[in-house]
Amino acid sequence: MMEQLLARDNLLRALKQVERNKGSHGVDGMSVKSLRRYIMDHWHDIRRSIEAGTYEPRPVRRVEIPKPNGGVRQLGIPTVLDRFIQQVIAQILTPVFDPYFSEHSYGFRPSRRGHDAVRKAKQYIQQGYRWVVDLELEKFFDRVHHDRLMARIAEKIEDKKLLLLIRRFLQSGIMVNGVVLNPTEGTPQGGPLSPLLSNIVLDELDKELEKRGHKFVRYADDCNIYVRTHKAGERVKQSVTAFIKGKLKLKVNQEKSAVDRPWKRKFLGFSFTSLLEPKIRIAKQSLQRVKQKIRQITSRRMGAQATAYVFVERVETSPNKSEKASRFRRA
Repeated sequence: MMEQLLARDNLLRALKQVERNKGSHGVDGMSVKSLRRYIMDHWHDIRRSIEAGTYEPRPVRRVEIPKPNGGVRQLGIPTVLDRFIQQVIAQILTPVFDPYFSEHSYGFRPSRRGHDAVRKAKQYIQQGYRWVVDLELEKFFDRVHHDRLMARIAEKIEDKKLLLLIRRFLQSGIMVNGVVLNPTEGTPQGGPLSPLLSNIVLDELDKELEKRGHKFVRYADDCNIYVRTHKAGERVKQSVTAFIKGKLKLKVNQEKSAVDRPWKRKFLGFSFTSLLEPKIRIAKQSLQRVKQKIRQITSRRMGAQATAYVFVERVETSPNKSEKASRFRRA
């Protein structure tokens, strides 16, 4: 496994991906622009430490991102070198694990995206499943149990040095105000490896829901289960919550979870109409955020030239350039 990990093609692909993603610096202050030269100058020592099983990741830098509905989302930003090593690992693990993931899982997977999950949800509603058990895990990335996660990885990965390297990333610590904290659980959001690890953990939930015959879609820690009646929804919510708590050692956010009509809930920024033939629509909360953003960037305090520049910049730096976006830019 280490030979695949350190193969030249895999390394170059990982380096290019980290450079494309750009992103902020870690605790060492090194920028993405400096990464390639640093690797060229120090690769012999880096490779030797990985092969010897002595590579020590640096602590991640804690960053708090405000949430639209209040509160903050805590991210852990690894150093650019550690992001490179994580990307190298992720590229090797993804082909091993992804083919066995559930068809109902759409987050952070090759050739899948949130729009696919929303379209699948629409199909369930069309089939008569017009109640949704909307489950959101509470601080999921902060609560991942290290030993359970490593046990799941070890079911398919036998290379002990690779397993040790992954565990060291899990235990690398978080730097907050100059102090390094060493949590015994969690996989900080912000690194290339975290999305894959989250899917490995939650695949156990997917398999349980499949075994029970549920109609569901999951995107990361957001899971929607579609049922025919409110009574069935309450029963499912209670039993699935018990499974998540008892078996996965995770917690459901009761304030944000509910049994309700799909058109009264938001899923990945979208909702549905209540028609017999439901249609996908932008959720009210998402639309309000867009309107607020437009008001900010079209403020009278900004000149017409500055306003036009902001719109063009936002379109051109969009991660998924659509034809619609291109037409808007030309206009």
